[in-house]
Amino acid sequence: MKRFTFLLSFIFYLLSQTSFAQSADPIVMRINGKDVPRSEFEYNYNKNNTDGVIDKKTVEEYVELFVNYKLKVEAALDARLDTLTSYQQEFRTYRDQQIRPLLVSPAAEEQEVVNYYNQMLAQLEGKDLLLPAHVFVHVQQQATPEQQAAAKARIDSVYTCLQAGEDFAELAMKTSDDKGTAQRGGVISWIGPKQLLKELEDALYAMEVGEVRSPLLSTVGWHILKLMDKKPLEPYDTLAPRIRAFLEQRGMKDRIANTFVDSLAKRDGKTMEQVMDEEAERLSAQDDELKYLIKEYHDGLLFYEICQRQVWEPASKDTFALESYFKQNKKAYAFEKPHYAGALLQAINPDVLKQVQKTLKGKDEDHWAEIVKAQFNKDSVQVRFDRRIFVQGENALVDSLAFGVKAGKTRINKKYPAVGICGRKLKKGPQRWTDVAAQVVTDYQAVKEQEFVEELRRRYNVEVFQDAINTVNQH
Repeated sequence: MKRFTFLLSFIFYLLSQTSFAQSADPIVMRINGKDVPRSEFEYNYNKNNTDGVIDKKTVEEYVELFVNYKLKVEAALDARLDTLTSYQQEFRTYRDQQIRPLLVSPAAEEQEVVNYYNQMLAQLEGKDLLLPAHVFVHVQQQATPEQQAAAKARIDSVYTCLQAGEDFAELAMKTSDDKGTAQRGGVISWIGPKQLLKELEDALYAMEVGEVRSPLLSTVGWHILKLMDKKPLEPYDTLAPRIRAFLEQRGMKDRIANTFVDSLAKRDGKTMEQVMDEEAERLSAQDDELKYLIKEYHDGLLFYEICQRQVWEPASKDTFALESYFKQNKKAYAFEKPHYAGALLQAINPDVLKQVQKTLKGKDEDHWAEIVKAQFNKDSVQVRFDRRIFVQGENALVDSLAFGVKAGKTRINKKYPAVGICGRKLKKGPQRWTDVAAQVVTDYQAVKEQEFVEELRRRYNVEVFQDAINTVNQH
């Protein structure tokens, strides 16, 4: 009897725990049989409705948007778009950008910094860091005796000025052939062993701070060296933050993560891709924020791909449908101000201007630019060509030529003094759908997208659980 009572208690405990787990993150909707927990909905709602968002949505408004989003993801999965190599590569790229830094342990990162500092110490070979400056006179490899003599005379002249007390930095700026260092008064940068030509390095390490050396010939020319400063390498604790920042700019974390993933792959006999999949799953199980960010990448790419294939691209290429849609909704594109659809022409003389206007008349406007380039601007630019739809008040020249508005003082390019136009006045609104192509395409795509959503709502079952929705951001 006691055993039976104990079993009942244990079963009740399990049921209560299951119930608690479900209530802790209730299901807010079910799309095509797939549950969406409140935590996922909240992640997306809160991310897309921050204080800086202009068109903030209420939870109820966002429910409809999120259902439509999920329906498109389901359509993409049914179309097996997630099996495309291009999709998988793009998804893994986004996902791995988030995962890789999490695979880098602080200890491994610190060791990289320590190793770099130790390499710096080893390269110094117990010597100080030096800050040299120079005045440089270049001597070409194949210089004639006369050219060599002229270079020697130049460097000797500068050295004479220095001996007379003239400022080293000013002379370097005025006379040095090393223009990169000349603007800094001849200062090169902090250097250690084996970073300069050997003859320069040997001379510098034998000098005292402030000393200026007489002209020295190297394999590239003449130098007057000055040792500005010298110091030992700073202690590790002082340099570590700068070394870390330097290494991070050069992909330290990626390099450590690659080494870690490669070691796991070799140990377990798997590919690096398989290891990354497993690590992503492991880390996502520990962090809901990361889990939903990765899911956002996964679903977002599918959403884009299905919309591009099923809606956006077909709609933008269906010129017959776009023209029909424009005619049915022409009033929606009426202008508040007159427009001019055409080109502003600025030619080198009136004759060229007349030839351009005559040539373009009756031709397809979409080919005007090609015609002007081929017939008038092939060898030299005879005419400046600006084709678009001008709004009255936008361009003083067009206002004057197209609408008879007195332009007042207008700047005319002296090289292109002959000014004219070629095109059509649009007083009340566009004449062709191509006059407002971008807006028509956008509007038509929105119509086709709504039709697509309606079709998906017929195809897939949608359940929204209002009691759970009411708890969003309220628990």
